[in-house]
Amino acid sequence: MTAPPLSRNRDYRLLWGSQALSEAGFAASVIALPLLVLAVTGSPALSGLVLGVDAMAQLVAGLPAGALADRWNRKKLMLGCEAVYSLAVASLVVTVWLDVVSIPQLIAVAAVMGCCRSLFGPAEGATLARIVPATQLPSAVAMNSARGALGQLSGTALGGFLYGLARAVPFAFDVLAHAISFVALCFVRAPRHEPVPRGEGHLGREMAEGLRWVWGERHVRVTVLCAVSLNFFFSAYYIVVVVLARDRGITSGEIGVMAAMLGVGGVAGSLIAPWLQRRLSPYVSIVSVFWVLTLLTPLAAVIDDGYLMGALFVAMALLPPTANTTIGTYQLLLTPDRLRGRLTSVMGVIGGVSAATGPAFGGLVVQAVPGGGAVVLCTAGIALVTLVVTFNPTLRHFPRADALPAEPQPVGGRPADVPPTDERKP
Repeated sequence: MTAPPLSRNRDYRLLWGSQALSEAGFAASVIALPLLVLAVTGSPALSGLVLGVDAMAQLVAGLPAGALADRWNRKKLMLGCEAVYSLAVASLVVTVWLDVVSIPQLIAVAAVMGCCRSLFGPAEGATLARIVPATQLPSAVAMNSARGALGQLSGTALGGFLYGLARAVPFAFDVLAHAISFVALCFVRAPRHEPVPRGEGHLGREMAEGLRWVWGERHVRVTVLCAVSLNFFFSAYYIVVVVLARDRGITSGEIGVMAAMLGVGGVAGSLIAPWLQRRLSPYVSIVSVFWVLTLLTPLAAVIDDGYLMGALFVAMALLPPTANTTIGTYQLLLTPDRLRGRLTSVMGVIGGVSAATGPAFGGLVVQAVPGGGAVVLCTAGIALVTLVVTFNPTLRHFPRADALPAEPQPVGGRPADVPPTDERKP
């Protein structure tokens, strides 16, 4: 029997729609938080500190989050995250409205936001592979990528507008978005996953098992190392380009459009990713991203127009969703359900580290190397990674996701899964 399309998959629609709204709410808060801190303290350093707490909380909670997603009821974990997140931001709405907001509260709310997002991600990622048939998983992964880009674009634009109406409004919108998401998630029928076997309930051992799984699987290990290297140099490159644009007299409005074009390209790339993923071999879909970036990144050294740079960013962002779909689908199908939460959390932590260190490296580079030299240096790093990827034997023989069984095989003699039952109650 042929599975109905994703557009008719009730549970996926509820999950996708609820998180599209949550992403927009979060983006609205993220753009409003530094503005609020500046208004309260006038300190750019404290603005950066508050946003840094959110990012740091996501990193610190990352590995435990994956283990907990594999240990606990994933639907209840997602509901708990949405509820706690809503209450934390609601407290901010109240204190902003009463004009009694303080920096300690802002830091605490940012920490709660980061922890909740860190816990939610692995639970959602593992649930996705249980409510979507294996044949439709590439499309679901690509649509989730588009969802994130759309939420960020719409939420960022809306957050600035709402903050102009009143300081508390963007945070109130965030609370409303997560409250609606909570209600929608109540109606998602998520099959139960295999519980942690008795006697293996030690959180440290569970986290170590997830790390061993990622490192022990050759295809997963190689793609992670390549992706981390590329993300490091590209995030450094992004900072270099923004600084050079400012130094060349490009207006802040043009820089904003330029930055938004990465999101536009990401959305467009996510929409065509399922089509490309079916027609390109895994090796071509992965290596093409590296070669396109290697060829396009040096052009920033000679472009002095923000809109042209934005068009370049669109071109750079078109192919990564296809590679992410290829790799992400393979990883989810390869990984036993009892480890899927930990897989997602390890990926998130590794990506977060490269995203945090890359901009710092870019700032040092653009300060030490004048003009277009910083662009060339970042491009050289990307080119080096591209050569490694091109000639890597593991990637040259990267298997197609449809070559894997729909459900992973047992690990260590344990059943691969328990009979699915609907979790109709939160």
